Amino acid sequence: MNTAQPTRSRVVIIGGGIVGTSVAYHLTKLGLTDVVLLEQGSLSGGTTWHAAGLIGQLRATSAITELIKYSTELYATLEEETGYGTGWKQSGSMSVARTPERMASLRRTAATAQAFGVEAHVITPAEAAEKWPLMRVDDIVGAVWLPGDGKANPTDLTQAFARGARSRGAKVLEKTKVIGIDVVDGRITGVRTEAGTIECEIVVNCAGQWAAQVGAMAGTTVPLHSVEHFYVVTDQIEGVTPDLPVLRDQDGYVYFKEEVGSLVVGGFEPDAKPWVGPYDIPDPFVFQLLDEDWEQFSILMDNAIIRVPKLETTGIRKFYNGPESFTPDNHFIMGQTPEVPNMYVLAGFNSTGIASAGGAGLAMAEWIIEGEPTRDLWPVDIRRFAKFHSNEMWLRERTKETLGRHYAIPWPNHEAETGRPLRRSPVHHLLEARGAVMGSRMGWERPNWYAPEGVAKEVEYSFGHQNWRPYVNAEAQAARSKVALLDQTAFAKFLIRGEEAEEALQYLCTADMAVQPGTTVYTGILNDRGGYESDVTVTRTAPNEYLLVTGSAQATRDHHLLSTGLAGRRVEIVDVTSAYAVLGVMGPNSRDLLGRLTKTDLTNANFPFYTSQEIELGPVPCRATRVSYIGELGWELYIPTEYAVTAYEYLTDAGEELGLTLVGHYAVEGMRLEKGYRAWGRELTPDRTPVEAGMTFTCKLGTDIAFRGREVVEKQRQNGVVNRIVSVTVDNPDVALWGGELLLRNGEPVGFVSSGAFGPTLGKGVGLACIERDHVVDKDYITGGSYQLDVAGELVEAQVSLRAPFDPTGARMKA
Repeated sequence: MNTAQPTRSRVVIIGGGIVGTSVAYHLTKLGLTDVVLLEQGSLSGGTTWHAAGLIGQLRATSAITELIKYSTELYATLEEETGYGTGWKQSGSMSVARTPERMASLRRTAATAQAFGVEAHVITPAEAAEKWPLMRVDDIVGAVWLPGDGKANPTDLTQAFARGARSRGAKVLEKTKVIGIDVVDGRITGVRTEAGTIECEIVVNCAGQWAAQVGAMAGTTVPLHSVEHFYVVTDQIEGVTPDLPVLRDQDGYVYFKEEVGSLVVGGFEPDAKPWVGPYDIPDPFVFQLLDEDWEQFSILMDNAIIRVPKLETTGIRKFYNGPESFTPDNHFIMGQTPEVPNMYVLAGFNSTGIASAGGAGLAMAEWIIEGEPTRDLWPVDIRRFAKFHSNEMWLRERTKETLGRHYAIPWPNHEAETGRPLRRSPVHHLLEARGAVMGSRMGWERPNWYAPEGVAKEVEYSFGHQNWRPYVNAEAQAARSKVALLDQTAFAKFLIRGEEAEEALQYLCTADMAVQPGTTVYTGILNDRGGYESDVTVTRTAPNEYLLVTGSAQATRDHHLLSTGLAGRRVEIVDVTSAYAVLGVMGPNSRDLLGRLTKTDLTNANFPFYTSQEIELGPVPCRATRVSYIGELGWELYIPTEYAVTAYEYLTDAGEELGLTLVGHYAVEGMRLEKGYRAWGRELTPDRTPVEAGMTFTCKLGTDIAFRGREVVEKQRQNGVVNRIVSVTVDNPDVALWGGELLLRNGEPVGFVSSGAFGPTLGKGVGLACIERDHVVDKDYITGGSYQLDVAGELVEAQVSLRAPFDPTGARMKA
């Protein structure tokens, strides 16, 4: 029975699937009860009703895994609270491997699970057969068993969430379609339905595959696209019992779930089938399916029969083909939109909506109430995307690949193939001519490594050392011994100018920003919890102007961070990313190379480390900033785009007799880990502070100048911390580190590797790891143990240190 539509509500949620009702439930549970939820049809009538209901806890990061763990705990108790059954059953789940490569992936999964506090066990084919007697096991090499996983009924969960929200005062309106959103002075003032306008302060877009349409009503970007997604329900099968675990055979692209004595058989075929674009969904489309497509499903059915031979003689009761919304990177979309501050989005769940809804609904509710995330949500933060990500042509191709990658082996450094190339440096063609093998970041093509003449420009993916290793080693050795050229154009760059620029940045940044023009500062930007929202390099270019440089992936996020943090100040923020190419000249011969092209005095006396000057490079005007992310003498050259090709030609011509080598990002990664340099999103996260990261030297604690998060940093410095970032090395040169490996101290799990690579100068594996305990982690604790890493199930001896393994004093940069 529908409630009358109110004329005002503090929060309006658009979308009555499991996600929207979870947000309503959690908002009201946290005390915000002035909530209206609008559903165009009936609750769960979009994607929720035809979801398979699998609940798998483990995800790529600890923070997102914690959200799913919360979901399982909530689903187990929700019926008791609301009186509405949820169908939750902790049946466990099992993933099997047909190949040694898949088994290596599953062993890495099991190790990561231990690091994230999820119970997981590597088991033999015989043990797998005991748990799943109908399964063929003579062609598998092993499996991983996760007993805490399970399944639930999506429609019942949705109704339970709705009942819980209503019981605390929320209004749930079905058959109420949103036809418009009113935006005044950049903020939403009301949501229009066919029954009138609801004035509101906050809108939460939980509209599933309609989220792009709803977002467009307010001028916001929500990059998702619907893809046809299939499963069948079989006739009843003897031996299929209620306690049968969820089974995944990812090498065959299929999963199996018990349902009332039958099997639900579905999967993620490698060549997916996009549905209509996000703005072309038929209206109405409620509790509807798409046409059967047995040809598209055949690869799944053929593989299902291989795994469960009894299916060959079992009938099919129902074929489900329901559209599911997928995002460009296979992670869902959450958070405050950068375009409109009082609109939030929670959508695009890539077939993980049932598992994610409980935890994601809680995190979204906390974000709304607190005004910022209460935990590290960067992997799903909407600000990881830019406007181009919502281009329909680009999205259609990319999301087709996204679904196809869902069950593919998650190779280290795998690069997407579709939607490329899109953004290119002015010297892109010149780098390709020299053998550049490109990767992509935020749409930018960037050189990962350079294939010598006669070597195929292809990556042979592996969990061991990949085929590019010797060529990357050579690049790094050239950078350490001679001189290297790096294309760093993809950096995001912002001018911050105005009479209050210094004052505003002083509070936003951990480092002292009251520096002389021509000074460059490396600084963190923290939240109120003292965690890293970003780390950036800032150059004061004039009394009232700064140039802020950040990572390409952080472009949207950091622009929004600056816009919010500097709001109300007499400050202007200008995105100048496309105005400048950036060429890094690094290595012992870098001063010699630049000295051949400029009259500027490059000595330490005139051009010390962390300073910046406008120079002429031959005929080319540019800004030279003396910094280095690889730990060598060097400069980043900020060159107006139209001069970039000319600058490149002058540098390469002059550098030939000095041994100039083109270097890609794989070599940079290995060198920065040898130096122990932290990276945002891995070592520096919204949950990790400068004390925990070992970065208090970037904080102006020796002054009385306030900065955001300072109180937390000072308290931790005084009392100690329970987790700490450390450098880790492995002497065995055959061991490849990629990140995610379990770290053990005296045989006990204590953390995980956040970034790993082969140290090209050290000649062995190197990385950064986070030690996490329930007590203070200090120098004595770190140095007082012996360490091992679990690398795909193999325990290898490791060394842990608070100091960088290579040139810990930084002498080479300041030569």
